[in-house]
Amino acid sequence: MNFIEELRVRGLFQAVSDEAGLAEALGAGPITGYIGFDPTAASLHVGSLFQILLLLRLQRAGHRPIALVGGGTGLIGDPSGKSDERSMLSPERLAENLSGIRGQLSKYLDFNDSPTGAVLIDNAEWLGAIGLLEFLRDIGKHFSVNAMVQRDSVRNRLEQREHGISYTEFSYMLLQSYDFLALRDRFGCRLQLGGSDQWGNIVSGVDLVRRLRNEEVFGLTTPLLTRSDGKKFGKSEAGNVWLDPALTSPYEFYQFWLNTSDDDVERYLLALTLEPVEVIAEAVAAHKADPAKRGAQRMLAASVTRFVHGDEALASAQRTTELLFQGGDLRTLAADELAAAFKGAPNHGLARSALGTPEAGFVKVLADAGLFKSRGEARSFVAQGGASVNGVAVSDVQRVLTVDDLLHGGFIALRKGRKSWHVVRVTDG
Repeated sequence: MNFIEELRVRGLFQAVSDEAGLAEALGAGPITGYIGFDPTAASLHVGSLFQILLLLRLQRAGHRPIALVGGGTGLIGDPSGKSDERSMLSPERLAENLSGIRGQLSKYLDFNDSPTGAVLIDNAEWLGAIGLLEFLRDIGKHFSVNAMVQRDSVRNRLEQREHGISYTEFSYMLLQSYDFLALRDRFGCRLQLGGSDQWGNIVSGVDLVRRLRNEEVFGLTTPLLTRSDGKKFGKSEAGNVWLDPALTSPYEFYQFWLNTSDDDVERYLLALTLEPVEVIAEAVAAHKADPAKRGAQRMLAASVTRFVHGDEALASAQRTTELLFQGGDLRTLAADELAAAFKGAPNHGLARSALGTPEAGFVKVLADAGLFKSRGEARSFVAQGGASVNGVAVSDVQRVLTVDDLLHGGFIALRKGRKSWHVVRVTDG
């Protein structure tokens, strides 16, 4: 399949400025296309995966991708799809964010000296060099204010906010259009890619290049990736799901995808993995036949985690998941794996001096943890083998927690049934 055909088959095609012209250009040889990445944080999040994979699909189809980081536009903020004006970034914070994003993008695209080798560039190189009067004279005169206020990104802001839109945000469309012109001049870039909320900015750039260079370039948008329940994609209960493992551990990352709803999993497999469409169709059919196995979710979690974090991190996340939810001795996990597994878990403290004494009786601690309403209820549950220490079932109601039960990090993990975990933090004293 060529690039456009693959996007259509995967449900990733929304609109194109000139489909026949773009198809002809793609078929004539390698063309260069770009996507901009907004440096609002020092790490990209899972919402950015959609765009990263779009560039990678372009490269795999035999074309040259440009990842443009917005060191210049990041000082302004894109109003597209936003109900409030973004906070301005300080130059120091922006530099930190740019550094983190550059490092991440370089992991996913193939940067080499071939005609299809990826390019990573910062638009501050040209936006920071152009003067205001020069910009207004040479660029601003080609934009109609009447047309600009009809763009969705502007019109929606005017309708949603009492004070409308600032001139700073209003100018963003001109800056993004100038990016396209600069990339055309520097790299022969002829294609800009983005989500459907970027359509107005993209076609403005197409028009600017046509006016100033008398050359046909193209814009192509994809549907916005959403969740079927209406909640924002890329958010977990803890907040953004980041690509940086220091912010979102591989285990948390894997769990995020494993918990994908049945209504979303097929779309995410098509949009966020490189798995062949035929393989995805087989996995989805098998999942529909036996949803309880969550085979499609497991395929999604494995594919995305491997792509972002690698085979070793995936194996660790899968091992941790198996031990937590299917049973096994947690002592086999490393300290970082345990820390990730129990991050945010309910917990309470127990003095180290209590270990080995009646104060650390298993039944008592289970009741103190709130896993049971009373010690009697806890005792009955333990006697039936339904509770565990560090993943190992305990049926002895006289069991006492000791220092030998401490896991890496100085805590003990209790479980009621299959999924109700509680952490006992052992404190000095």
